[in-house]
Amino acid sequence: MLDNPFYYLHNFRTVLDWVGQRYDDLLAPSERQFLAQFVLLPQAAQALLVRMIMRKGDVFRVGKLQYAEIGDPAAAASALLAAGWIESDPVLTLDQLFEICTKAEIAQFFNLPSAQKSLRKPDLLALLRSQSGEDGRHFSAWFGGSGATVYRLVCGDLCERLRLMFFGNLYQDWTEFILSDLGITRYESVALSAASRAFQHRHEIDDYVHLDRCRQRFWQGEAASTIVQNLPPQAFDNPWLESRRAKLLYQIAYQHEQQGDFAAALQIYASCSHPGTRSRQLRVLERCGQFEQAYALAHIAEQMPASESEQQQLARIVPRLRRKLGLPKLAASAVAAISSHDLALPRPASDVTVELAVRAHLSLAAPDAPVFYVENGLVNSLMGLLCWEVIFMPLAGAFFHPFHHAPADLFRADFVARRAGEFTRCLAQLDSDQYRQTIHQNLVAKAGIQSPFVYWHLLTPDLLALALDCIPAQHLKKLFQRLLADIKVNRAGLPDLIQFWPQSQRCQMIEVKGPGDRLQDNQRRWLDYFAAHQLPATVCYVQWKTEQAAEPS
Repeated sequence: MLDNPFYYLHNFRTVLDWVGQRYDDLLAPSERQFLAQFVLLPQAAQALLVRMIMRKGDVFRVGKLQYAEIGDPAAAASALLAAGWIESDPVLTLDQLFEICTKAEIAQFFNLPSAQKSLRKPDLLALLRSQSGEDGRHFSAWFGGSGATVYRLVCGDLCERLRLMFFGNLYQDWTEFILSDLGITRYESVALSAASRAFQHRHEIDDYVHLDRCRQRFWQGEAASTIVQNLPPQAFDNPWLESRRAKLLYQIAYQHEQQGDFAAALQIYASCSHPGTRSRQLRVLERCGQFEQAYALAHIAEQMPASESEQQQLARIVPRLRRKLGLPKLAASAVAAISSHDLALPRPASDVTVELAVRAHLSLAAPDAPVFYVENGLVNSLMGLLCWEVIFMPLAGAFFHPFHHAPADLFRADFVARRAGEFTRCLAQLDSDQYRQTIHQNLVAKAGIQSPFVYWHLLTPDLLALALDCIPAQHLKKLFQRLLADIKVNRAGLPDLIQFWPQSQRCQMIEVKGPGDRLQDNQRRWLDYFAAHQLPATVCYVQWKTEQAAEPS
């Protein structure tokens, strides 16, 4: 494909055809007109427009639009100017002028003294901005009719919406095509029907764009109160869009909390459905001294915890609240003890992590018991290979273009429920030796294809063989069941190392903690699970040996 100098134009046309076929009923008149008119343009004009769309910004000097396959950019631009998709000699602010001009050009135009010419470009911009009271002027006016040509892309927002309809998001862009064409990134081939699309109603497209603009404004530092006022006050009917709205509200509320504006934080938290919101409410209420309100909310949470993470946090917060309210202390719940041991090692070289230092020590101490640094990679990969066909099932709302590295609904609450029967049948393979065959088959057939679970670089033949021989199938089932119970959270937190004893076909996972380090919450939850189900795991607490001073001679 990249042998074709117009490869990028081919990719853009693919998107337009895709959107035209699948979204005709949702297209705005301007979008429908664009699709119809684009194909009628000369190839050079099409190519120039796509080059501009795929570049950063929306203002371009003609000298920066030189492409061999297009030829004279001014000639190619004539059809785009006639269509109204670009404009010539646009009005530019000082900031925009700095984006497309060199410092030397700026210095010449403003006739800057020598002392100012030596300023860094950002400092020079700040200086001139403070001196200029203008909102903007045409490029030709800035440069006194120098004859230089500048174009502004006018149809950028329209094309962004077309890209949104194709990908179902705005974080994927045109580079997906190039990486795929080069073979750098490979995707699973999922059967897509004409109905495979991210949006079912026009207002969902508009709502997504509005939310994305609000998110950008928030991260650019605009006042959080203004952002909240611009967000829809009511929850969206579409769960996917509502999750995006709730996440932004959560981030805004958390910023208020960090800044000490607890009243504003509580007001937003109270109406936010993002995971973890209730725990943050409890923390803020406690910090405000509103112990009775906090305890009442904690009691509701205890009746139906939203997640293991919330349960873990409640186990810490509730005893504190009871103590502050003068309530009797509750009896501690019995929990299985987490295995641990201490290890003193010589301090390694600065480029050797504590995990690698422990691996080297264990490998030297027991050469017949190999140790691998796997962290989250091994368990996730084995599950991903065993359940590959289920993960990539062509369900409605899961896939809607050729560049999915994961189902679009992977982190939604009903991901496993929608595929419950298939996952049950898949895990049932662990009751026989069938799981080995499935894992090996997918390892070969799907090698290198994007997956949200499989760490291809980690799966050496030695590691895979040892894992399948030394991890009992029923242990794998327990691990996979917990992983699937909360994919977004439980994909992380697994122990760093795994050690195998091939002769006895057993293994142990090892979480390594260096001096002063402690278990993170997600690590502790995994280790609690290991202990509760008698899965072999331990925590290795490392201290560095102090060097002995040399004895006097």
